[in-house]
Amino acid sequence: MKNPWRAKYSQWLLPVCSGIFIGTSYIPFPPWASLFCFVPLWLFWQQQQTLKNVLFSGLLTSFIYTLIGFNWVTYTLHEFAMVNWLVAGIGMAVFALFGHVFVPVAGALWFWSRKLYTGSAGLSFALMAVFTALAELYVPMLFKWNFGYSWFGAGIPIFQWAEFIGFTGLSMLTILTNLLVLVAWRLRARLAGKLGFLAIVLGFLGLNAGGVWLKNRLPAPDAAVSVLMVQADISNLEKQGMEHGKGFRGEILKKYLQVTAVGLAQNPQVDFVMWSETAFPSLLGGDFNQSVYAQSLREFLQAHQVALITGAYAKDEKSGLITNSLFAVDQQGTVTEPHYSKTILLALGEYIPFEETFPWLRTLLPMVGHFGRGPGPTMLLHFNGYAMGPQVCYESLFPEFSKGLADLDAQFIVNVTNDSWYGTWQEPYQHLYMTLARGIEFRRPVLRVTNTGVSTASLANGEVLSLSPTATRWTGVYQISYQTKPQTTFYQRHFGLMPGLLWTALAALLVVGIGQKTRGKTDQSHD
Repeated sequence: MKNPWRAKYSQWLLPVCSGIFIGTSYIPFPPWASLFCFVPLWLFWQQQQTLKNVLFSGLLTSFIYTLIGFNWVTYTLHEFAMVNWLVAGIGMAVFALFGHVFVPVAGALWFWSRKLYTGSAGLSFALMAVFTALAELYVPMLFKWNFGYSWFGAGIPIFQWAEFIGFTGLSMLTILTNLLVLVAWRLRARLAGKLGFLAIVLGFLGLNAGGVWLKNRLPAPDAAVSVLMVQADISNLEKQGMEHGKGFRGEILKKYLQVTAVGLAQNPQVDFVMWSETAFPSLLGGDFNQSVYAQSLREFLQAHQVALITGAYAKDEKSGLITNSLFAVDQQGTVTEPHYSKTILLALGEYIPFEETFPWLRTLLPMVGHFGRGPGPTMLLHFNGYAMGPQVCYESLFPEFSKGLADLDAQFIVNVTNDSWYGTWQEPYQHLYMTLARGIEFRRPVLRVTNTGVSTASLANGEVLSLSPTATRWTGVYQISYQTKPQTTFYQRHFGLMPGLLWTALAALLVVGIGQKTRGKTDQSHD
């Protein structure tokens, strides 16, 4: 006797499986299921006749993979919002429901598109894949991840192709490969299915072999720089107290100077030092260069005859708002202008969305920062002849920003970050590889220093140098080879190629579907 519950609900295990596959295939996990993670969900969608089931299954998949792959949000709510663990857990559940809605959006688009074509299963699955890839690219996310980064995080050479198609392009190909796996799975009992699986494996191996070749064929660097990175491990209590004017500024600066002095004593011949985002605990620029904190910094740099890249606060002259900025200070302690101020701000951390239209939101959410915006990737930082592309924290997630720096002929990218709000096991590594990914797309080294880890550097060939420990005071010296006049990459010159090809594929699929439906109606009328 058949179990009616099992018959009705067992099919829902398919979107659950997809959620587990996706969540356990993102950094810090290896991408073990990336090439087939959507197959169960798409098989479920094909069986559905109502939009409600398609939407709910998409939400179920995204809810599960967000709980697995992004559970650091719980820690962030506890640390940043200072709520108890129960409230943080509820907030995590809400984020899991709505933080990554590109999956149900893709399902809805596919469901509505069925009106345009006949019941061809092949065309239906192809549209699922293309809609999923497009939704993943365009639907907003607070933390803009994609499936391409997992290959880099696992060190699988296929990531080298980002030089041509970017990590967004790698993500698209990963999602579209799910379609090939699905087709081979449906034909698995036939020779065509077995050959399909073989072709997928050989294609994957070939792309990885090509990735090794891409790395080895890069031109040799013609210059090098030695950098001391300093991770002072400032606690969230101190950071928040300092930001709200409750002291700690002297203590924080003292810690940075002490840790830096230890690092310089062991490595006195570095070209410059790097501190993290807002490491200097006061304002710099203009008249603020004469403050007691700036004077202490100047005396330290003069005594050690070393230059510094540091995050600090500044004040925007036009708006009067405080900015999250990045400064280059030479070995005489002189701030070299112009400094750079962060442009892409973190929603609900550094600004309130729609606040300009609805000012009452500021009264409702007074704890949210209110920072001024910088000018975008329009300037480089300079001293000692270096042309450095400035980037503050969250901006590393946006390849178009780093493209702007590459277009300005940045020799290498300097990124400062404070990831202390996110715990130590998941987000710091996700953010790390997402940041270093920009270096492969534009073939430039990336130097990344954080407050609590993970600090490191990567070379233009994608080699990631030693990682700092997390939640530890630490210094590390990195020898960075680079090109003084770096070449442009294919991805840099053809930035919109992959999205354009994907839109073309969607248009072609819809034309084929409409054509099939029209021919079917014509045949019926003739009958």
